Amino acid sequence: MKFLPKALFISHGGGPLPLLGHPGHNEMVACLRQIAADLPRPAAIVVVSAHWEEAVPTITAAANPPLIYDYYGFPPESYEIQYPCPGEPELANDIYRMLSAQGIEARLDASRGFDHGVFVPLKIMYPEADIPCVQLSLVRNLDPLLHIEIGAALQALTERNVLVIGSGFSFHSIDEFFSPNTPESSEKNQAFEQWLQNLCTNPELSEQQRKEMLLHWSEAPGARFCHPREEHLVPLFVCYGLAQSASRKMWEVNIMNKNSSMYLW
Repeated sequence: MKFLPKALFISHGGGPLPLLGHPGHNEMVACLRQIAADLPRPAAIVVVSAHWEEAVPTITAAANPPLIYDYYGFPPESYEIQYPCPGEPELANDIYRMLSAQGIEARLDASRGFDHGVFVPLKIMYPEADIPCVQLSLVRNLDPLLHIEIGAALQALTERNVLVIGSGFSFHSIDEFFSPNTPESSEKNQAFEQWLQNLCTNPELSEQQRKEMLLHWSEAPGARFCHPREEHLVPLFVCYGLAQSASRKMWEVNIMNKNSSMYLW
């Protein structure tokens, strides 16, 4: 991939399981490794994780953020994972100014660390932990339009070789992950995937059509089956807001026996 990527939406799997050799994540791990190998090396990374929600968009501003082990019930080694990548306070301040310039109230947080929506996929993609990283929160109301606008406010990052990663999951229903697939559940899973893939990749859609589809995503077939709560889909809204085009590339992966997808703009 010789073009400079704008944004990448990834399905990041279940907690720390991708780092523990869980077989249900083999396709995902291989896919993320291949994506990182194919992309130009970014100067810095901004991650919008499904696992951080605030009243306003909030940006990590520490020089060396700690890790937040925001999961429970996993083996002891899950809480010893390290990913000592540096923060980038200057970039954090730039993001704050970009959002403010568009009338979006934002906040810097100099103490918060990186949650597993950041360090799990980055440890797979960039194991050397030598690329500076900043995390940007979701807004608690999960409003689609606001998150598209947040992405649009960050468009200048693409001129600086900063990769924006939306770290979520195209399928996210905890109950269904631990339930056997049935013809009905598989049909709903696949119906939403087909809708999402068409939305993200179809070059014949106008950007107004694409935006309207995102704004009304919950009306898509299988939407609330796949996303009882949409926090794992919302990072995709930010990616789209930044790119405002059809994605250049898509990957289909099976994660924990569910069909899911990833998109590069």
